[in-house]
Amino acid sequence: MELLLTVLVTAASVSDTAAGVTLLSRIAAAHPRVTKAWVDAGYRTTAIDHGARLGIDVHPVQRPPGVRGFTIIPRRWTIERSIGWLVHHRRLARDCETHPHRSEAMIHLAMIDLMSRSLTGEATPNWRGT
Repeated sequence: MELLLTVLVTAASVSDTAAGVTLLSRIAAAHPRVTKAWVDAGYRTTAIDHGARLGIDVHPVQRPPGVRGFTIIPRRWTIERSIGWLVHHRRLARDCETHPHRSEAMIHLAMIDLMSRSLTGEATPNWRGT
């Protein structure tokens, strides 16, 4: 079962590196036992160095060199799968929130629903068939 540690929703104008620094700081403050993080290749040395200062070993997940076309990247696939599960919640299928904190709250509620359904063995209803 996958557990959501923290959520950070930003405007599209915020760079991955700036958001990564903020996200790593939140994780280090709330979960001091986290020592490793896999991040998208968009994160640059600033986020990696910041993670090192916080005691978090940050590894960018990159496509294997020389591979062309579609390929499954193991750590990246985990994130994409989790996002896919969240989008099954109708409220997250379209971005209709006007404030980032509301979007973060909707993500938390959707993940609580997913985790509780996983624990109880209940099937997740899908809004797409309605």
